[in-house]
Amino acid sequence: MVRAHYTVISALPCPSFSGVCQTGEDCVVHTTSLPYTGQKPTSGWCVRQWQRTIPSNYRANVNLGSNVNVFLFLWAGPSNQSNPLRLNQPPYCSLPPPLRACVNCPHHFPLMVKDLDGDTVLCRFAHADLGECLDCPQYNFLKMEEETCRLLYNGKSSAGQYSVQLMVEDFSRQTQTNKRKALSSIPLHLSLTVEEASSSCTAEPVTTGLTPTGGVTIYVLPYEQINVSVTFHSDLESVSEIVVVGPPGLFRTALDTKGSLATMNLTWIRSPNNLPPLLPLCFLANTNSLQSEPRCVWLYQRQMETFPTGTELTCGKTEMHLVLPISTLKNLIVSELQLNHPSCSVTSNSTHVMASISLTGCGTKRVHSGSEMVYTNTLRSVRNTVISRQPTLIMPIACRFPGVETKGPRYAINMPSEQETFGLVKFWLEFYRPGEGPMANRTKIPKFRHLLPSSQRVRRETSVRTASRLDTLDLHVFSNTSLDRAELMVGKCMESETEDMADSLCILDQGCSAGNGTLEILTSISTVRVYRINLSTIKTKGTMLLLRTQT
Repeated sequence: MVRAHYTVISALPCPSFSGVCQTGEDCVVHTTSLPYTGQKPTSGWCVRQWQRTIPSNYRANVNLGSNVNVFLFLWAGPSNQSNPLRLNQPPYCSLPPPLRACVNCPHHFPLMVKDLDGDTVLCRFAHADLGECLDCPQYNFLKMEEETCRLLYNGKSSAGQYSVQLMVEDFSRQTQTNKRKALSSIPLHLSLTVEEASSSCTAEPVTTGLTPTGGVTIYVLPYEQINVSVTFHSDLESVSEIVVVGPPGLFRTALDTKGSLATMNLTWIRSPNNLPPLLPLCFLANTNSLQSEPRCVWLYQRQMETFPTGTELTCGKTEMHLVLPISTLKNLIVSELQLNHPSCSVTSNSTHVMASISLTGCGTKRVHSGSEMVYTNTLRSVRNTVISRQPTLIMPIACRFPGVETKGPRYAINMPSEQETFGLVKFWLEFYRPGEGPMANRTKIPKFRHLLPSSQRVRRETSVRTASRLDTLDLHVFSNTSLDRAELMVGKCMESETEDMADSLCILDQGCSAGNGTLEILTSISTVRVYRINLSTIKTKGTMLLLRTQT
């Protein structure tokens, strides 16, 4: 038996999961209020995902609502010829959003595949005579490069929608080429829509900015939040949508367009899950008549061991306290251990390593995981040498604060939502010269969170008053919440001279200075943060400076 993970793209309206899982079956559906959807091709589409335990040699029809009825063949044998003591892991393949092409416009579609065993992966068309499909026509305008897994369209077809049925297989590297037998065969069905050409074949959108390279692997620790920014540039036609197919629980922002640029931000938090360790994340851009090349990246969920015996992690209201026996850190250099931010020290004695980790500093990150608020940090080995034979440590640290739900004969206590707790909260930024603005009484003779020697502070303030140019500027971050116990926390602040933030500089990272002289001015108001920015460290070329802040 094997665990199969299904991702199905269906025409709108989005079908229900009715009939997918039978009573008593090991089957889980991934329900969501924000399914992956798209408007191109014209009919529109959505994604449904679920997982089931099935036989390793599997042939069956898969039905989903009235729109999906497909035959699937899967073979996932346990053999591993390169290592007989280890079970073979079938290859992972990514499912891109529905593909589009134009008549008389040759196009290629790279398909991302990966094998964690290091086996050779090949892609080919499915064959009915091998029992892999019931109706799988071979199109003379399509060609599959088996070794690179690239689907080639030569442009010589009529307009229409075509179903492309493929098999992704892994082969042992130790087997001779002419005697190869697949260790496993995984089905991959694609949808290709060919439209009449209405514009230039070469004017398709292209990626730019901070968009990750196709095929890159992003390693994800437990409770880590991954942020991916996707930007496309299109000169001939404006981008109408950026569409995504990825793991369950991926958050997408609304499409942000500025001139020829279109951006979408993607966020995924690794909460406890039963998903596979390797998760594909695919995206592309559509215009009215053109489509970008599909691009996929991999999210790799690092497999972490439990804390060593004797480790103590205490979760307090403001700090996490970690005590780690040195005896469990064999061959590790204790002085190289560091938290997310080096400003927080890691101490040790002859028997233990100790750290007090602030929930609002030290690079501690706060994420939502279902009804829980989770604060995370990482203890890791940090060394300056490029090559070393010494082992390293990566230890995620997390404190989870669950939403409490208590029920009794007469009481029902529930955790309220964020909006119920804080109201409709707004944030805004304001800039002032030092000693001016609504917080002038605090910024004229400031007290910094990380105090400089008094002589340096006096010289800095004097230079601001007497210099011929403005060397420092105070950034005020405000919130309108009226709750007494609410506290404003600033995560990251970036500056750039362009609206797309393509060339940017980090001023603040997790509430800490990013090493450019930025200092926080202490105030007595919990809903206001004031930061003194050293303008001499910002190399501006023009007259405009833009800031983006995460709270």
